[in-house]
Amino acid sequence: MTHAEDELNSQPECWTRAAAEAVTHAKALPGPGERVALVGCGTSYFMAQAVAALRERAGQGESDAFAASEFPHGRAYDRVVALTRSGTTTEVLELLGALRGRTRTTAITADPDTPVMAAADDVVVLDFADEKSVVQTRFATTALTLLRARLGLHTDAAVTDARTALATPLPQGLVGSAQFTFLGRGWTVGLANEAALKMREAALAWSEAYPAMEYRHGPISVTTRGTATWMLGEAPQGLAEQVRETGGLWVAGGLDPLAELVGAQRLAVAVAAARGLDPDRPRHLTRSVILDSDDR
Repeated sequence: MTHAEDELNSQPECWTRAAAEAVTHAKALPGPGERVALVGCGTSYFMAQAVAALRERAGQGESDAFAASEFPHGRAYDRVVALTRSGTTTEVLELLGALRGRTRTTAITADPDTPVMAAADDVVVLDFADEKSVVQTRFATTALTLLRARLGLHTDAAVTDARTALATPLPQGLVGSAQFTFLGRGWTVGLANEAALKMREAALAWSEAYPAMEYRHGPISVTTRGTATWMLGEAPQGLAEQVRETGGLWVAGGLDPLAELVGAQRLAVAVAAARGLDPDRPRHLTRSVILDSDDR
């Protein structure tokens, strides 16, 4: 078993622990009414997208998400939350340094022995969700669960659905697909982006992600026999039928959307195995991106 398989299988337990710790970390996390920006890189950026949409929809306050390198310094926020598994990512550390003394910052990380511990005003350490695989699975979903629980939106049903996603066989023919499209709505757009990233990272697969209503505005043209379209969350009316008419495989998201992401993680590992690839060590990737001054 690869590290990625072991880590993605442990997610139900990690979510349960993170949800229980949300109250403990309440002062470090955004409160109702705060104007908040969530930042990250790669997977963490997509989790930030999901949390920002969840928080604003819940009426907790204006919430934005940015890649750390694209943060708009001209905007004022009550708090900036940085998601960083490694605690060493250059863009995140530089942003936290630039915000010091003028904007309250919180970092959510997996490693307590890294520079981010001193860079942020508040730190939440989810070391029980740290990972050996380069490809992120459980840290990302555990951080999202922590923030989801802080919003009062996490339920035990999500954990039950995650176990179902881990135990249920993938749809027949899905692993052999030539192209994968993931769709979301609202907060699940970020999950769809992350699912597509997992396919690219772990399996070198042609994968795309879109808001579900945008899929018909061009992207559906790539859908045909031998491709797959996976909906994370409730699909727009009629979309499943349109995909089936193209000959493509439609995967309906019947579980909690975060549990659907677990299923997509399983798919990425399965496709990697079918292609003879190691999801723990993806091509050209490292656990953290640490840049020299000449690379910025």
